[in-house]
Amino acid sequence: MAKLSFLAGFGAGYVLGAKAGQERYEQIKKAWENAKDNPQFQGVAGMAQARADGVVNSVKARMGIDTSSSGGGSSSAGSVSVKPASGGAPPPMAG
Repeated sequence: MAKLSFLAGFGAGYVLGAKAGQERYEQIKKAWENAKDNPQFQGVAGMAQARADGVVNSVKARMGIDTSSSGGGSSSAGSVSVKPASGGAPPPMAG
């Protein structure tokens, strides 16, 4: 059943994509190029990356993985410093 759903979705996407054609593709590509060069977009992307890095570091800390050798830039935006629990229940989630 899942295979049939996948094939139906793939077929529909192919047909719709073919109808849109190369012109629409070029239009979307140009819009993306303009957007990624926009300083406001770059600022939002930077904040999102910093928050994602903070979440990853928090998860690593909860798992007891050393984050000091990761090489990635560390950010305090949205990160929580948590020491691994020494047995028993895991530490409460930060909210």
